[in-house]
Amino acid sequence: MTRSALGNPAGEDPDDARARRGRRRLKIGAVALAGVTATALGVTVWQGGDARPSTRAADSAPVGTATVTRTDLSDAQTLSGTLGYGKAAPVKGAKAGLVTWLPAPGARVSRGRTLYKVDNVPVPVFYGGTPLYRTLNARGTTGPDVRMIADNLKKLGYDIGPQPAVGTWVTRHPAAVEPDGRTDDRTSDDGASGKTDGTTAPAASASPAPTATPTATPVRVKEGEGVLTADLVAAIRRWQTRVGMPATGVLGIGDVIVQSGEVRVGAVQAQIGDDANGGLMTVSSTRKTVSVPVDATGVGTMARGNRVTVTLPDDSTVTGTVETVGATATDNSEGDTSGGDSAQLTVTVRVPDTGAVAKLTSAPVQVAFTSETRKGVLAVPVGALLALSEGGYAVQLPGGRLLAVRTGMFAKGLVEVTGTGLTAGLKVVTTS
Repeated sequence: MTRSALGNPAGEDPDDARARRGRRRLKIGAVALAGVTATALGVTVWQGGDARPSTRAADSAPVGTATVTRTDLSDAQTLSGTLGYGKAAPVKGAKAGLVTWLPAPGARVSRGRTLYKVDNVPVPVFYGGTPLYRTLNARGTTGPDVRMIADNLKKLGYDIGPQPAVGTWVTRHPAAVEPDGRTDDRTSDDGASGKTDGTTAPAASASPAPTATPTATPVRVKEGEGVLTADLVAAIRRWQTRVGMPATGVLGIGDVIVQSGEVRVGAVQAQIGDDANGGLMTVSSTRKTVSVPVDATGVGTMARGNRVTVTLPDDSTVTGTVETVGATATDNSEGDTSGGDSAQLTVTVRVPDTGAVAKLTSAPVQVAFTSETRKGVLAVPVGALLALSEGGYAVQLPGGRLLAVRTGMFAKGLVEVTGTGLTAGLKVVTTS
């Protein structure tokens, strides 16, 4: 068969035939392109009218299809943090003498246990918020430091006797120490008189406040205070005997070290034989936490009790709980060239001390904070959205039909969508 019979009309010029075929291919390409939505920006702008999407990128951008899925979406931000035992606090000795014993770094010291020794006398740990700031040697002495001593001895199992109620008038006797080191307990009462159940002074006719004398001072017990009674002095003596302290019934500055709870020994600066009045060591909490610096403007959705996900250096994850959100901002602008907010707060996250966490003393971690979660919503890739010229959004079915949608949460490349005709499993056009 001749070439003209196969592909050209008889007598047609070959160049004209090639031009005609080229025009035909252009027409086919234009028709095929009219049914495709593509954009390099992720959202196509739909002009309408000629049923063709207009994009800012070339119309030849690659496209594909995606499935409408029903899933959970969460608005999370991931920040860097540090796993450790929290901020280390210095411990300074407060009594004269030489250091004769020190704990090893990493040791845990709980209530009543010895933290260090001065002149071979133990200095135990007591829990509380008020340090021993004076010598307690006079019956009837009141104050939060006395309450701290009473509470700790009671927790350690010692019988401290009854404590006068708030509002009670007590008499503070002058300190009297007998030659054997014991306080003088020859007074027949505990120094309490005119007890009341309230915080107001008793009526003068019922139980007047005791009159001050050169040897006694009347005071009234306030909220949060304890009273150094004869029973409490006796309990102090028994405790001193048991731990190896002189059984005087008297406690002075530096005889106990007050901490908020059990402590973990960090760095030990002092050496055996050093003056006990200097810096001795650092201690921290025994619980592992994660400290996360957060821009002050970014903590609005973070609250105590919120759940977070902590990613450890080995890529394993643990669930943590926000324990505290700092109230004091620190200025980190020095050396900061990022141009971001320099004021930061510290968010503390509590984590379970098990598994991979138990093997770490300190490590950098990543913490994912979730401020909002949408459960069981329909979602499509962001690239499936078409921004309509008249406003709003739509998705396009493979056949070219558009479905108007309303958008919700955006998270991890997906967007929540709702609209008539949308169902899980539906195929939509999207940029690939």
